[in-house]
Amino acid sequence: ACIHCGFCNGYGCEVNAKSSSMITMIPLALATGRCELRTMATVSQINTDSNGLVNEVVYFDGEGVEQAQLTKAVVLCANGAETPRILLMSENSRFPDGLANSSGFVGQNLMFNGYSSVVGIFDEPVNAWKSVPTTRVVHDYYELDANLGFYGGGGIDGRHPSQGTPMEFALAAPSLFGTASWGVEFKDSLAYQFSHCAAFDGHSTSLPLATNSVTLDPNYQDDFGRPAIRCTYMDHSDDLATMEWFMNKSIELMEAAGATSINGSYPAAGQTGNVHLLGTCRMGSDPTNSVIDSDHRSHDIRNLFMCDGSSLVTGGRGQPTMTIMALAFRAADRINQLAQRSEI
Repeated sequence: ACIHCGFCNGYGCEVNAKSSSMITMIPLALATGRCELRTMATVSQINTDSNGLVNEVVYFDGEGVEQAQLTKAVVLCANGAETPRILLMSENSRFPDGLANSSGFVGQNLMFNGYSSVVGIFDEPVNAWKSVPTTRVVHDYYELDANLGFYGGGGIDGRHPSQGTPMEFALAAPSLFGTASWGVEFKDSLAYQFSHCAAFDGHSTSLPLATNSVTLDPNYQDDFGRPAIRCTYMDHSDDLATMEWFMNKSIELMEAAGATSINGSYPAAGQTGNVHLLGTCRMGSDPTNSVIDSDHRSHDIRNLFMCDGSSLVTGGRGQPTMTIMALAFRAADRINQLAQRSEI
């Protein structure tokens, strides 16, 4: 159904061809008549009963009014930052260190994907903002040679520097290409550059470190009075070396493709943020050093499940979305089987 308009990122799809949950999964769930979607809700905490099982989710509705929902089970899917935050905020007398945290691993081992980006200008239009150029990933470098002196690997994807949105490109182009940032020259350069540029972005290894974490900030709160997230993070030296390698390889590929005005970068001083938040509620068979089991089920609370990037034990070697999706389908099957056996 795709009409190759190129506005996938940040926009809805006018022909419903986008593989977002809003298009693919939520309509199927609602059609069963057994699913209710409550939008603009913000979870505050998860409560447990006298048996140590989750029995209630407290949340603020779209009007900011506190509500509570009784539940037989909870599947927490708030990803690598909000999932541990909710667990830690839900501490009580039975779980003084937060829910599912007898191991002390809730919030630990935060991982970002390594990242590098190389941008180039081509003599002919390449239209990297839409269709085929935005959907190709090279995984020839999934595992790097150990003789390089560091551990790592990953993939390189071809895309547009601005994710395909003209406004983002207009804001970034002057610093990317050293062109004017105002007036006729600015407008003319944007008109040319938008269709003549492309980016090769490296997505690489991130190693789990106990020093990288998500905790509750003791000083700052959000608008609901909840403790804010405190994120402590620094990339491993191998991760930094891997990102530099991917930047250099992307420059080499960009030169081979015939690009000019090539500009490459990677966070040499360490990443200060990322959109992929992984590892903070890791999966494992040993309850002393993991948070959930292979069924995505909490070791401590048997009707509490987690299914998002927090369960990953390594950063992988590329963007994790497809892996998370596959694990979500698998987790749904496992939870269904447990329910049929009356284990939840």
